[in-house]
Amino acid sequence: MPKLDKLFFKLKEIVGEANVIQDPDQLKAYAIDGKKPKVIVSPKTIQEVSKVVAQANQQRLTIVPRGNGTKMGMGGIPKKIDIILSTSRLNRITDSDCENLTLSAESGMTLNEVQKSLAKVGKGYFLPLDPPFTEKATLGGIVATNSSGPKRLLYGTARDMIIGTKAVFPNGDIVVSGGKTVKNVSGYDMCKLLIGSYGTLGILCEMTFKLLPLPEKEATLLLSFARLGEADGFAREVRSSQLIPSSIETLNALAVQKMRYSMSMPPNGNYLVAIGLEGVAESIDRQIAEMSEMGRKHGFLEAVTLDSEKHQAFWVSIRDFSQGLTETYPNLISLKSNFLISKSDEMLGSYEMIARELGIECAFICHSGNGILYSYILPGKKFRSKVESFIELIGKMTAEAAKNEGNLIIESSPLLIKKKVEVWGQSRSDYQVVRRLKEQIDPAGILNRGRFVGGI
Repeated sequence: MPKLDKLFFKLKEIVGEANVIQDPDQLKAYAIDGKKPKVIVSPKTIQEVSKVVAQANQQRLTIVPRGNGTKMGMGGIPKKIDIILSTSRLNRITDSDCENLTLSAESGMTLNEVQKSLAKVGKGYFLPLDPPFTEKATLGGIVATNSSGPKRLLYGTARDMIIGTKAVFPNGDIVVSGGKTVKNVSGYDMCKLLIGSYGTLGILCEMTFKLLPLPEKEATLLLSFARLGEADGFAREVRSSQLIPSSIETLNALAVQKMRYSMSMPPNGNYLVAIGLEGVAESIDRQIAEMSEMGRKHGFLEAVTLDSEKHQAFWVSIRDFSQGLTETYPNLISLKSNFLISKSDEMLGSYEMIARELGIECAFICHSGNGILYSYILPGKKFRSKVESFIELIGKMTAEAAKNEGNLIIESSPLLIKKKVEVWGQSRSDYQVVRRLKEQIDPAGILNRGRFVGGI
C-alpha cells in the first residue's frame, strides 16, 4: 500500500471516514498561498487530535491547524502542507461557571456563539474580546494569533483573558496548563507561550477564559476634525484624563469614506475620532458630556452620539473594515504597525505623507490609545504595474515604525507581495529565543512550518 494511502487509512481509523477529505477539488478551497494540502482531517476530541498529531510526527508530515479560515492569510508562505487539521468539530462549551466568571470552551467554537450563549445567562455575561470577523472567528484562531480589536484599550487582549489551556504538542502529548483559578500558575506558564504562536508550538484544543457581566449601557461619541493635530490633541487629553473609554480610534478621511457604516456619521472633516464607552448609564452620559467639552477646546467640527443598534453597527464596521473592501479591492494589502503610544499623530502623519508621495491610496485606522495603526492599501486595476511602488511603501512604513520603537507586519496581501517582502517586518533580537523554543518543542518542524517569524 502506497505511503499516502496508508496515511488516509490511518486517519479514517482515528476520526471516521466522513471526517477525512481527500478529494482534489475540495482540497483546492483549503489552499494557502497557492499550496494545496494532501488531506483535511476533522477530529472530534482532544484525544483524536493527539492521535492525528502523533501519526503525523511519526511520518514527518506537516500539519496546519485551521478553524474557520479567517486568519489563514496571515503569516509567511508555508514551506509544505501535508495535513490541514480542522477544529470545526471541537465546538463545545465544556464548563460555564458565570457565577465565578469563568468559561471553558473548545477551540472550534466561534466567539459569536460564545457571546450569544453567555448573554442568555442571568443578566448576561460576555468574553471581553472583539477581534476582526467575530461572527466567524474561532476561539482557537483568535488565541493562536492573539487577535484583538478596538476594546483592547480597556480589556486587553487574549493574553489578559485566558487562564488555562489544553493543547496537543507536536509529539502528540496532551499538555494542560492553568485552570479555572485565576492565580494558579507555578513554574513556566505554558498557556501564555501558546498565545500568539500561530500554531507553531502546539494545537490549542480547549481554553478557559475570564468573563465579565454585560455592561448596563454602551455608546459611541464621534468627533470630526479638520487637522490631524487637533484630532490627536483631543485623543491625548482623553488618554491622560480619568475618563475610562473602551476604545479610541482615529480614522483618516478615506477610511471614513470606505466604511460600510455611514449612517449618522459627521459629514465634514479630514479626521474622525471615535470613542467607545460602556458601563453604568449615568457614568456614560457624564463622560460624553466631558469629552464633548474637551473636543470643543480642540476645535471639533461636528459631534454625533450613537446608541444601541447604531453603536453596534459602527464598531462592527470598524472591526471588520477589511471585509467590506475585498470585493472592490481583490488585491487589498492590510498592514499592522505598532509604535510608542505618544507617537500616534506622528506615525499617522508620516504614513499619509509616504502614501501621498508614492501616489497610493491608503485608508488608516489608528488605535490611538494603544500605539497600533492599521493601514489598508487600496490597489486599483493596475496592481501588477505598481507592485514595486507597494513594496517601497511597505519598506518606508516599516522603517518609520522601527524608528519609533515598533515594527510592521503584513496581515494579508496577494502572494506576489509576500514573495518579495518579509511579512513579519524587521527581525528583532528575541527572534532567536522563538527559534530555540521551536527547535526544543517541535524538532521535526511539523507544525505550521514556514509561517511564523523568521520562517519557523
